[in-house]
Amino acid sequence: MTAHWAEISRHLQSTLESGCFKVWIAPLAAEVQDHRLVLTTPNGYATTWIRNRLMEPIRAAAAAVLGTDGQAVDVEVRTGKPAPRPARSHVSSSGPSLLDAVPPAMPQASAASRQSAAREAPAAAPQMVQQSLPISTAGAPLIRSSARGWRYDFDGFVVGPSNEMAVAGAKDLCRHGCVETLFVSAPSGLGKTHLAQAVGQAVSAERGCEHVGYLTAEEFASRFVAAMRQNDLETFKGRLRDLDVLLLEDVHFLQGKERMQEHVLSTVKYLQDRGGRVVLTSSFSPRELRKVDSQLVSHFCSGLMTSMVKPTADMRRAILENKARVHQVMLPADVTDLLADRLSDDVRQMESCLNSLVFKARLLNRSISLDMAWDVLGQYAQMECGLSFETIIRLVCESFGLKEHQLCSRSRRAECVLGRNTIYYLARKHTELSLQQIGDKFNRRHSTVIKGITSIEREISNESRVGRQVATTVSLIERNAGLIA
Repeated sequence: MTAHWAEISRHLQSTLESGCFKVWIAPLAAEVQDHRLVLTTPNGYATTWIRNRLMEPIRAAAAAVLGTDGQAVDVEVRTGKPAPRPARSHVSSSGPSLLDAVPPAMPQASAASRQSAAREAPAAAPQMVQQSLPISTAGAPLIRSSARGWRYDFDGFVVGPSNEMAVAGAKDLCRHGCVETLFVSAPSGLGKTHLAQAVGQAVSAERGCEHVGYLTAEEFASRFVAAMRQNDLETFKGRLRDLDVLLLEDVHFLQGKERMQEHVLSTVKYLQDRGGRVVLTSSFSPRELRKVDSQLVSHFCSGLMTSMVKPTADMRRAILENKARVHQVMLPADVTDLLADRLSDDVRQMESCLNSLVFKARLLNRSISLDMAWDVLGQYAQMECGLSFETIIRLVCESFGLKEHQLCSRSRRAECVLGRNTIYYLARKHTELSLQQIGDKFNRRHSTVIKGITSIEREISNESRVGRQVATTVSLIERNAGLIA
């Protein structure tokens, strides 16, 4: 068992950046049972972070060591009991975490006084010491002063009609052109994170650009709450305002969070006033956001607003060919055409499918073929625009055992809410209906639809029990709709 995990770790160490491996992988405890890998993390934050960002390389490494004859490996990540630590450690030499406020150090007593206190004081009960959050060099909130450590760059971004405006704006911002604030909206899986990190990588390479901050709105909220609990909001605010460039993702998460919106507004205004640059991403355009301060929306709209939509067929082929070069494999033209045709909506899913295909070919020591591609495609949802709203309702009702009148009712039963949110998610993905039109179908407000879609995206991203259930249901619905041969 130990030997298996050691080999899996070596695979991960060769594919991940050294800082990422040391912070997230090295502290893990592992149990290996046949084709099942159970990883235990030191705290809930690490569990969520690994589930969101590292499951794909972990599964791939586990499959390379434990998988036989293409058999999948089940990977589970869970939280262990935190062990108390005697003192808080300093941040690593790679640089301080963006919002990881460190309280001032207490004066150190002399050795003599410590020995005297130890003799006179009675035995104290063991104290729980708060465990600090892990700090990563890739993906977590950071202040960076070099171009190293970013996961994505512009060289790996395929540009076409669906995203050329967003890419042009991002590059102009990097060159100190006329764009200083960029707002990019796009559905999940179309490259918002890739573009934001490409900006981070490019501006980090600039001479004189010393502070680049990257975080999601949800991470901002977590750090905001931590700073409030530590009565250290001024440090929180100061570290944000010290940035040259702020990259803030998923700003729709701020809906309804007034205090956090105030701090985001003050930070964005401060950076804009002193010539700083700001990149914001969201699954929704500013006009689609609800329960967001009008001044904050105004500042979102103060620069260049652009969107990214589904890639064209030529772009999808280029993306697959580009990723194949990264994997150093030869992708036959018929396989490229098949994947580009069958996976037309979600670039992230297309990349995942290609990764699975490459690993299967290497495990079996065979060349990639059309038959192998069809076999791997069977594990993925096939997407196209022919799924109507009425069909979505019918298939969701069948999947969740609901009646259409229950979805239109005011019922707050968990299965009704989950069914409605799944319909919102699929309708946004497969139809041309606006958010307001989707809400009108169920007598719901525009903001309720946004909240439902955000909830589904979060559950799927976190791979929670509900998220896995929804992902499976969505996959079955898309297959039952005849979107796979």
